[in-house]
Amino acid sequence: MNRRQALKNVAFLMGGAISATTMGVLFESFTVPEKEKNFITFSASDEETLAEFAEIIIPTTTSSAGAKAAGLGAFIPMMVRDCYPAKMQEIFANGLQAMNERCTKEFNKSFISLTTAERVQIVTELKDEALAANKTPSFFIIARDLTILGYFSSEIGCTAAREYLPVPGRYDGSAPYSPGQKAWATN
Repeated sequence: MNRRQALKNVAFLMGGAISATTMGVLFESFTVPEKEKNFITFSASDEETLAEFAEIIIPTTTSSAGAKAAGLGAFIPMMVRDCYPAKMQEIFANGLQAMNERCTKEFNKSFISLTTAERVQIVTELKDEALAANKTPSFFIIARDLTILGYFSSEIGCTAAREYLPVPGRYDGSAPYSPGQKAWATN
């Protein structure tokens, strides 16, 4: 199974937690044309900002590490560059830049330099604006969706945040069998 198929499976399981825009990108059987791949670039600073952004959405708790520990600072830009068409890459990059400009305007600091409370305020404002405008795709919607998708398809998300059963059930070689009983069935 390739990475795209694995992510489709996780997205399908996540159901309503991921927007129609991201579901469309993952479930469409189109391939992003080569001229649109890597249409934009992200700096190390952008990746650090996205890691901190993702950590606001899925923070570290006492029971599991958060989005930052799951490596989402690198995952989000990789997904945007490799899976999203050029127009959506541009929307995402412009939104990231606008968020950084907003941080400078409101707090005279970069997103990375903000306190956790200030970061939460910025992310909440972006969420409220995206939902009020019903504007998809937007930077917030794409970043939120990729945070959820990336986290719950990471090792941390699969093993620490959720119950991990490597093999569901147990093997019983001596299970009772009645004549006429079906040997195998699914629900």
